[in-house]
Amino acid sequence: MPTIEDVAKRAEVSKSTVSHVINNTRYVSPELTEKVKKAMEELGYHSPNAIARGLKTQKTFTIGLIVSDITNLFSPYMARGLEGIASEKDYNVIVSNTDELLEKEQKLIDNLIEQRVDGVVLSPTGKDDDKISLLREQDTPFVFLDRKVGTVEADFVTSRNEKGAYKATELLLKNGHERIGVILGPESITTSKNRLRGYKRALQGAGIEVDSDLVVEGDYKLKGGQEAAEQLLEHERPPTAIFSTNLMSNLGALKAIKNMGMRCPEDVSLVGFDDVPWVETLQPPLTVVSQKPYEMGYEAGKLLFERLSGERRDDYRTIKLETELRVRESVRNISHDS
Repeated sequence: MPTIEDVAKRAEVSKSTVSHVINNTRYVSPELTEKVKKAMEELGYHSPNAIARGLKTQKTFTIGLIVSDITNLFSPYMARGLEGIASEKDYNVIVSNTDELLEKEQKLIDNLIEQRVDGVVLSPTGKDDDKISLLREQDTPFVFLDRKVGTVEADFVTSRNEKGAYKATELLLKNGHERIGVILGPESITTSKNRLRGYKRALQGAGIEVDSDLVVEGDYKLKGGQEAAEQLLEHERPPTAIFSTNLMSNLGALKAIKNMGMRCPEDVSLVGFDDVPWVETLQPPLTVVSQKPYEMGYEAGKLLFERLSGERRDDYRTIKLETELRVRESVRNISHDS
């Protein structure tokens, strides 16, 4: 293991300077502090005080984060929010992916329990899972993020998904669209269920019957979104607009429109769910329901640390963050078309 002497040599400072930085026992200039911290990181040096802290408290000062797919550009923002509050508490975060597979989710939960993490934040596959209940049996606090398993009581942070989907569908209705296709996620996922509910409520409010042929289940991935959009557009009476309920599905739908020789919004309008900075640079810039993934991750961390500190024990909280409809150029008004 690297020693204080090794850190001092790497940082080109005295051992006492390293000790003062570690223990915060004397003022050290920001420049020297940064050199010491950089040397510690490069050498993989861990303060004996930090190790002793874990032994004394029987904690690992580590929390687990389980998401569906870290390459889905929504997930890194949630992870960053959780890491933001974790770093404030001197905790580390282990990130894992389920790939929407229940078996993998179960294995990941087992692994985190074996690693003795102090708590878990998870965005579950949505299927009933005894392993999630095992966390409670092991007295490991956990929080649902974005999605939940309906049969398991726990703290939960999500968006107002139904309301966001309602606003997206309402926008298309106001622009004269009555045949509106929708691309969902897997049926088991709560976000997909709630977004479908908002879509249906908007149609019913406009006196339009829901056509089951225009409701397509995807997988919240690019290829699945593309295939779902192709299915809608190959219908004998294709929709004039599509509402896609996930960031990767949005991209898949745009790809399908282009590959089929169609144009957006001239031939088919598109409204998506989720926003990242580069969505504005797409052709056309995409109208979306924007969520707050960083804030979602941060709020989930707050709830978890309330449990870890003993501040809350029995009552479960649900936090629903507002969404925002960001209107760009992917919707055409067809009200006056002959």
